[in-house]
Amino acid sequence: MAMVASRAGVSGQTVSRVVNDSPRVDPATRERVETAMAELGYRPHRAARALRTGRSQTIGLVVTTLATVGNSRMLQATAEAAAERGYALTLVTAGASASTTAERVGVPASGNGSGDTVADAFERLVEQEVDGAIVLNEASALVPAADRPAGLRLVVVDAPGAADLAVVHSDHVGGAAVATAHLLEIGHATVHHLAGPADSFAAGERERGWRDTLVAAGVQPPPIVRGDWTAEAGFLAGDAVLTASAVFCANDQMALGLLRALADAGRRVPEDVSVIGFDDVPDAANYRPPLTTIRQDFTALAHRAVSLLVAEIEGAPEPEASAVVPTLLIERASTR
Repeated sequence: MAMVASRAGVSGQTVSRVVNDSPRVDPATRERVETAMAELGYRPHRAARALRTGRSQTIGLVVTTLATVGNSRMLQATAEAAAERGYALTLVTAGASASTTAERVGVPASGNGSGDTVADAFERLVEQEVDGAIVLNEASALVPAADRPAGLRLVVVDAPGAADLAVVHSDHVGGAAVATAHLLEIGHATVHHLAGPADSFAAGERERGWRDTLVAAGVQPPPIVRGDWTAEAGFLAGDAVLTASAVFCANDQMALGLLRALADAGRRVPEDVSVIGFDDVPDAANYRPPLTTIRQDFTALAHRAVSLLVAEIEGAPEPEASAVVPTLLIERASTR
């Protein structure tokens, strides 16, 4: 740093401000310092910076599985959001299946595949001296009952609100309500629901949005059919909703399986049955027919979670400890 300061003709403090992206450096001086850094091959020393600042510039991410679309897309979006803020990402898994999945998709995981709990995952993150952690989806539901190390800053994604936790989630209720109302508005007398797992916060919220919308319209909700987020579950659910004229699926993967089951049974979509999914996965526009669905903004979800955590890490808490990210109806050809 002293060499950079000498070459750029500035003080060591000015170099430090440039390295830490301080706004208190005029553009011409910043450019001179950055040129000197490039010429000398200077890079900040992460370990030395951690000793000086007390921060590792690393965020932990806790998952139970990477097999679901939501978790895998959140992993990518969170890694990108953290990098934009100058933080690295460390992935830990809770549960044997999660560790195995992480290895299969080529993401290094620190879990040992022995069925570690969320509390074990927290302990591993503390050992790695992360500045804080984001807990995703299925793992979030396990946080309230888990032992949490003192001082570990946490933001949870898709979990019930808790007074001592920052929570971020998509507007599952609102998205489900819009999907259900859309099907009623285009002429369907009722809407069947292919729901997600009973222990999932997101699935429960989507079921609530569907049910409340039907009740508000004076329609008795039909019995739900429950799946496990997979396309196979959607296919197996086909028999249970074979006579339905409209089905709201809790995610796009189950909608994909349902479309196949309906086609095998000779029922046309959307002529005989309207189908709506949830998530708007990248392939949804290429289903046959292209899928009407509720879009989750995974990028906004990840950025909000990272912003809340970094604000707490850096001592500048945001005014709202929780956030609900809006969803959007994407109309395609699977609804008549």
